[in-house]
Amino acid sequence: MASSSAFAQGIDFAFGISTTTSPSASASAISNCVNGGVCNLQKLSGGAYPSISGDFLIHKNFGVQGEIAWRASRGDYSGFGIPYRPLIWDFNGIYAPRVGRIGGELMAGIGSLSSRFYQNQIVSCSAFSGSCTNYVSSNHLALHVGGGVRFYILKAVFLRPEAHYYFVRNADVDFTSNNVFRVGASLGLSFGR
Repeated sequence: MASSSAFAQGIDFAFGISTTTSPSASASAISNCVNGGVCNLQKLSGGAYPSISGDFLIHKNFGVQGEIAWRASRGDYSGFGIPYRPLIWDFNGIYAPRVGRIGGELMAGIGSLSSRFYQNQIVSCSAFSGSCTNYVSSNHLALHVGGGVRFYILKAVFLRPEAHYYFVRNADVDFTSNNVFRVGASLGLSFGR
């Protein structure tokens, strides 16, 4: 039975796989590195990033959305033998119209890039939880815009090619650029639409 209310239009969940790319180091950064200055030549590119996302449409096709993506395996940071793993999350406003078996998504919001750099020994322990970690995190605020196209392969199951852009504040401290792109696809399930 269809609801006549314009509220609580639907909930969607998806699991995906993507990869990242970012610009290489600039010529001036490479020159600075060669001349003995501080340099960073590690791009935030490559690797498989599993992701989990969900949205809640509050009014018609407008709602809120959240997503987290993490690098599936550790990378070797700048060839120094330091394992690292980036994790990107974002919280957005979303516009998600659907016409028949095709739907769209446009979103914008804020989030964070958290890069974990692993050590060979325990780095810190929490007196509160009693747990210990063997990594340090470098966290940076991110602005996010993204979008995708949903192809409903069944009434409530969709395949979504997607693209995301992040402007990550001060990411160039750890990587070659503040600009990160993530592209991939997700398989999702819609409820109430």
